[in-house]
Amino acid sequence: MEENVETTKTPKEKRENRRPVCEKTVLHKAAHDGNLKAHRVKKKYKRLDCGKSFPESRVLIEHQRTYTGEKPFDCLECGKAFSQKGTLTSHQRIHSGEKLFKCLECGRSFSQSGTLQVHQRTHTGEKPFKCPECGKHFRSASNINSHQTTHSGKKPYKCLNCGKNFSQPSLLISHQRTHTDEKPYECLQCGKSFRYNSALHSHQRTHTGGKRFQYLECSKSFHQRYDLASHQRIHTGEKPFECLQCRKSYCLKISLKSHQRIHTEKNQCLDCGKNFRQKAALISHQRIHTGEKPFECLQCGKSFHLELSLKSHQRIHTGEKPFECLQCRKSFHLGMSLKSHQRIHTENNTFQCLDCGKSLAYL
Repeated sequence: MEENVETTKTPKEKRENRRPVCEKTVLHKAAHDGNLKAHRVKKKYKRLDCGKSFPESRVLIEHQRTYTGEKPFDCLECGKAFSQKGTLTSHQRIHSGEKLFKCLECGRSFSQSGTLQVHQRTHTGEKPFKCPECGKHFRSASNINSHQTTHSGKKPYKCLNCGKNFSQPSLLISHQRTHTDEKPYECLQCGKSFRYNSALHSHQRTHTGGKRFQYLECSKSFHQRYDLASHQRIHTGEKPFECLQCRKSYCLKISLKSHQRIHTEKNQCLDCGKNFRQKAALISHQRIHTGEKPFECLQCGKSFHLELSLKSHQRIHTGEKPFECLQCRKSFHLGMSLKSHQRIHTENNTFQCLDCGKSLAYL
């Protein structure tokens, strides 16, 4: 008769026999334990439409709201509604300014754990979301969803003010602020307001003084990596943004968008017949005909048609010369003065006097 011998496995053998329940990755041990518990709990409540099962009736009810569209939890501050109480709680931190989730790498804090998780990928370089159409990778699900609309070409969200269509509701909401002039994102340090959250973050770096991204060739620094990449194209001559209608290329995406309005929009001055890419440029131009000069210098009282002209003029009072020649380091008040000066360094861009034969950088 054989004896029943109980074999005891060593901790190492137990670890080797252990298999991951799923491929999900989480940031904290508490979330890991919660995920394991979800696998172990028997799922008794099943929705027949999609076949998905849940451990509690409460969770099934919450899931059903994705089909019914029911949003019973209202934010008392802004009136926005949510399908789950937890989502409402996370949203309310936007109004309270409470930011519980801190990045250990850079110290930046966030109101939602999901936003922190996406942010941390900027440090790790992780881009787990792959577009099946073109193979491009993205940090977040929202980014890949935005990108995939470029392949489908669908723009179902229409602005009732101007008729412009958008691929996402968030883009429509942001666009509508151009009509209402709403600027909901306020800088707590100087009170300046912005239409977009991204614009506020960019502005806030002007208070900290940190320009982390430096171009080694000319030592110029930038607040954002995108601005550095755009600046580099000035040196390389790269123009990756091409107009599909006339094949003209540009260094910046915003320059291409501005150009494309020539093909799609007609902003014509009724006084002289001149056409403009943007309606704002037409309005500025019309002041030449009306004589209106709404932008006044507070130091000397001189007035200007354009806000840009006022800013250029104010440098006379401040002594600021932001336009620097990379070859001789000479600085100028105006960008056009720098361009005129740069002809000194080139051989072919000079003008010759027909009377005395002398060559000049400008006439």
